[in-house]
Amino acid sequence: MDAQGPRLTSALELVRWIGWAQMKAGEDWTRERELSHAQSFVLGYLVQNPGAIQRDIAEITRTSAASVTSLLQGLERRGLVERRTDAGNERSKRVYATDAGAELISGFETAMAAADDTILAPLNRTERAELLALLQKITAELPQPTRS
Repeated sequence: MDAQGPRLTSALELVRWIGWAQMKAGEDWTRERELSHAQSFVLGYLVQNPGAIQRDIAEITRTSAASVTSLLQGLERRGLVERRTDAGNERSKRVYATDAGAELISGFETAMAAADDTILAPLNRTERAELLALLQKITAELPQPTRS
């Protein structure tokens, strides 16, 4: 690696580098809010899916129930989420982002769009369209991710 960065020669190495730059922007954004990646993901999920049950959160994050409980306890201590018992079912709790949690996570999509614009800044509109078309052509032939 020289002062200009690593010497990447394959297309996929370059795509990974772009992915790393985007991931880093997201990590920086969440770190500024004193959130882990998992915490920010769960907060975003709860804003979009208010009243989710912990089992759903464990499934979407691909973690154990114990990990979700620990993560939610940390968010609860900060006043970012709350768990409410279902009426008539004391064992079932639904999880909601609080107003403070929703406010803290708001702006993530805008920040990531700005990161995308920064990453793609060297390309003009035509080049961006060409890149998008090529990536769509490649990904159309790949197996689709599953939620297992």
